[in-house]
Amino acid sequence: MSNMESTKQNVSQTFQVAGVVSFYMAAALVMVFVNKAVLNSSPDLPLLFLLNQLVLAVILLHISALITPKVEIPHLDFKTAKKVAPVTLVNVIGLVFNILCLRGVEASFFQIARGLVLPLTIAVSSIQTHNVPSRRVLLAAGVVTLGFVLGVAPHTFANIQWRSAPSGLSIFYGVLSSLFIAVHAVLIKSSLPHVHNSTIQLAYWQNLGSALFLAPFILIQGEYGLLRVLMNSRDWNAGVFVWGSIITGVFGFLLCVAGLLSIKVTSPITHMFSSAARSVIQTLLGVWLFNDLFTSNRALSILIIALGTMYYTWVKSVESAPPRSSVPPRDPVDLEKAESALAKHTAELSSRGPQQ
Repeated sequence: MSNMESTKQNVSQTFQVAGVVSFYMAAALVMVFVNKAVLNSSPDLPLLFLLNQLVLAVILLHISALITPKVEIPHLDFKTAKKVAPVTLVNVIGLVFNILCLRGVEASFFQIARGLVLPLTIAVSSIQTHNVPSRRVLLAAGVVTLGFVLGVAPHTFANIQWRSAPSGLSIFYGVLSSLFIAVHAVLIKSSLPHVHNSTIQLAYWQNLGSALFLAPFILIQGEYGLLRVLMNSRDWNAGVFVWGSIITGVFGFLLCVAGLLSIKVTSPITHMFSSAARSVIQTLLGVWLFNDLFTSNRALSILIIALGTMYYTWVKSVESAPPRSSVPPRDPVDLEKAESALAKHTAELSSRGPQQ
């Protein structure tokens, strides 16, 4: 290959990487802010809003299957449903706590409220595998935890008080959301063999199963009855709720695809860097769009969480790399399989909106 052809290929790959990363960040940001806007206009219908997103994701998967044979809709049977029930149940519980947390906190604070995802994932994984993490992994978890603690502390280093401090219940929802995301990431590994190691099929089972799990609780909560009352009210903007459900449903579906593409085209490390950058942009947009108060400890908290997450990703890449002197040439097929397995696991740990 000539130098000119090599240069053109490198430029093309650079634009491809930039496009995919930008696509992922845009999808994630749209999810958070449209969710927040709808929840502000319809604060008493969070579960119904989530149900609409799950149902729309199932519909979009069917449409995708008609367009491309790469999207395979699984055959529905009770035996498989029983096997994937645990991961589906954990998924929907995490989604519920996720959206309840977003409803109660400012958009700029949402990333902090769910800042314990990484430490809890490390803890759950360690319990499941009975392996003690290395000191560097524990250090990364400690750094992220410190960032979370600084973010929820009721003071700032500049003595600037919050305009409206998030409630303890909303922060508790964020911690529970982080915990269920961590458990979900561990259960993913044991659930994939039941769906022929297909992330698309597992995504279909999860969205469909989560919708079925969620529907009865919406009835119990009385949200269907409240919806009828709101529809007859002149003060309620139904258009925001309907269009918000459609937009977040579409972007939730795209976010799943974008996360996998981001890791496939780049690497898990680059993906984590883009996630960290997104958290900063999310905070700044929250200040601009929703007039969130930007305090010094909030900024420091996000910075520490982002640095701890990136440090953890670097540590894992170093620890998992085999010694150069003892590694024989790898078969490209084996390398592709390894990268695919790593992408599946890392995608579940990446940040997400209500569509995890």
